[in-house]
Amino acid sequence: MAEDYPNIADHGLIGDLQTAALVDTNGTIDWFCAPRFDSPSIFASLLDAERGGYCSIRPTDAEYVTRQLYLPDTAILVTRFMTEAGVGEVIDFMPVADGEATDRHCLVRMVRVVRGTMEFEAEIQPRFDYGRTPHTIEPVPGAGVMFSAGDHSLTVHRVGDPVIHGSLRAGHIELSGQGLRITGTLNAGEMTGVMLESGGVPPAKVSEDELFERFQETRRFWRDWNARSTYRGRWREMVARSAMTLKLMTYAPSGALVAAPTAGLPEQVGGERNWDYRYTWIRDASFSVYALLGLGYTEEAEAFVQWLMDRIHESVGEASGPLKIMYRVDGSSDLVEETLDHLTGYRASAPVRIGNGAADQLQLDIYGEAMDSIHLADTHGLQLPHVGWTQIAEMLDWVCDNWDSPEEGIWETRGGRQNFTYGRFMCWVALDRGIRIATLRGRPAAIERWTTERDAIYEQIMTKGWHADRGAFVQHDGTDVLDASLLVMPLMGFVAPRDPMWLSTLDAMDEELVSDSLVYRYNPSASPDGLRGSEGTFTLCSFWYVDALARSGRLDEAQLVFEKMLTYANHLGLYAEEIGLTGEQLGNFPQAFSHLSLINAAVNLDYQLDHGSGFVDPVLTKGRRTA
Repeated sequence: MAEDYPNIADHGLIGDLQTAALVDTNGTIDWFCAPRFDSPSIFASLLDAERGGYCSIRPTDAEYVTRQLYLPDTAILVTRFMTEAGVGEVIDFMPVADGEATDRHCLVRMVRVVRGTMEFEAEIQPRFDYGRTPHTIEPVPGAGVMFSAGDHSLTVHRVGDPVIHGSLRAGHIELSGQGLRITGTLNAGEMTGVMLESGGVPPAKVSEDELFERFQETRRFWRDWNARSTYRGRWREMVARSAMTLKLMTYAPSGALVAAPTAGLPEQVGGERNWDYRYTWIRDASFSVYALLGLGYTEEAEAFVQWLMDRIHESVGEASGPLKIMYRVDGSSDLVEETLDHLTGYRASAPVRIGNGAADQLQLDIYGEAMDSIHLADTHGLQLPHVGWTQIAEMLDWVCDNWDSPEEGIWETRGGRQNFTYGRFMCWVALDRGIRIATLRGRPAAIERWTTERDAIYEQIMTKGWHADRGAFVQHDGTDVLDASLLVMPLMGFVAPRDPMWLSTLDAMDEELVSDSLVYRYNPSASPDGLRGSEGTFTLCSFWYVDALARSGRLDEAQLVFEKMLTYANHLGLYAEEIGLTGEQLGNFPQAFSHLSLINAAVNLDYQLDHGSGFVDPVLTKGRRTA
């Protein structure tokens, strides 16, 4: 039933830079995979309230009010419970694991009462491997409990000593079904907690002091990381939260950014657009380089560029070209799509899919996004070694041979290949950036050929990609359908922001794709994508729209649209992929694309407001001063 599922927006994100968990406003962890983002789930009640598994902590009093916040400048989440008898808090975090890949990941749930008295109830109900693998329960007296299911496990460490009879610290513990139930009472000033750990770690007693020490270390890490940001613009709080959200979705051992930490959350409740986003898309992660460099996070940008160069070196793609459109966080490319028919899906949104069948699609735009990020990194002093440049040159030769091929496009449509304008223009970007690097750094390259093909792409878009009757650039040749991905054209320098052809295109999008501040990626009724149902507006496109407005001289409007977009964030400043008709968050949550586009829009809009709208790119200019 719908009431068994919280709204998608009613969640906060915690993580340790190798995996992550969602915590709802009632204190329930309803999504957690280990040991990596893309590993099988341990808690997944968000996709099936009965079979998915969860860990909840809440007052036993049925009448309570909750509020949620992050501790300032951190990724530590606080869920506050208010009853007539008192006020209590559950403080959730994951100690950072930013070194080598590990199977050991901790979920720390500190519980304290700040006013009055409160009786809590904690319930731990793991369900391993998306609820497919049964588990055993092994209590260890005085130490805790271990749940085991083949190679997967979850340990519940005992916290504190039984100094208060009946208290949570005493741990009135009982087995409950396939899990564990703990009840007890705390008074104002008392603190205890629950510590869960994956990786086959034996149960052990943990003191409240040790819990608090882990809390201090985690808080210090996030405050120090946040302080590295160079952003001093108008929207610091939202930009900082978006930056920390991107960091939470980055797999530290490789530097790869997942599109979202969840799988199966619907783009339409009850519909079939339910994808697994726990992978690294070349497109999404490449755009993150611009966001990271715009905030001064050079190390993170460099780590991803290195990950990207490794993928170019491997060249495992076949039908997709040298690059696949997405990979696992470790760079492997096995993303076979399957459905989990035993799970009902979020509010009956089925099927629930894991893996991703779009992995082998031909999407030509990824080569432009990859090259733009490599060029941007180069302007910030992250120059390519000889072997890396040689591999890029080979990739660009492939682009020269294949840019005029039909493809599936940025939106991964499953309705057949087309000559998508966005893919064509991103091939132009790929060749243009390659020419710039070769010219600036004196690298050997087939510059004459690259230039010829680049110019041919330009001419084709200006003829076949332009629809004279509509007065707009369109989704692909032979159609009059508009596509919000083309909002990137002036951002990438393909058209001048005040070119009459572009201004006319922007006007057409205003009329057909924009709903107040919200932007649809295209009109599904006019451009079938092979799937049933409809979808919401794309948050990514809405922030692209802000940037396009600003660069086109519509600064007042751009600022208003941006401010309106901030009102669609959830209570913690987080965004899913899409926003529905009534403002609800839709799709996997939170979405990296949404947050990196917010950062980019904020950085660029700040610059335009301070210096007047024009053609200067603040991130690229910043890099040239420091390269």
